[in-house]
Amino acid sequence: MKKTIRLIGSNFKKLKVMQSNYQQEQKYLKAKEQVEKLKGFYANLICYCIVIPFLIYINLTFSPHFYWFWFPVFGWGMGLAFHAMDTYKYNPFLGKGWEDKKIKELMDEDKKYNNWK
Repeated sequence: MKKTIRLIGSNFKKLKVMQSNYQQEQKYLKAKEQVEKLKGFYANLICYCIVIPFLIYINLTFSPHFYWFWFPVFGWGMGLAFHAMDTYKYNPFLGKGWEDKKIKELMDEDKKYNNWK
């Protein structure tokens, strides 16, 4: 009996270590995903800063009577703004932490109605 209790205790400790390792791995993967988003955003920003002046030069050199460069400036600029909002987790429409709150709410609701599982 004591051997069984000792075995269960050691398995419980291993389970805690495994859970801790899993949590660390999840944090690492989330941080790595955030770094990839940052790299994508910075690449987009650098391209914007290089291409837009080039388009302005082309517009003013070859067709100065119509300023069409404003279309890519605002179009790409809006895309860049949305990319920044996604990268830095800024959402003025749904508020800070809305997604986490909604996930918790749905999980709690599922737990309440599916207690038998």
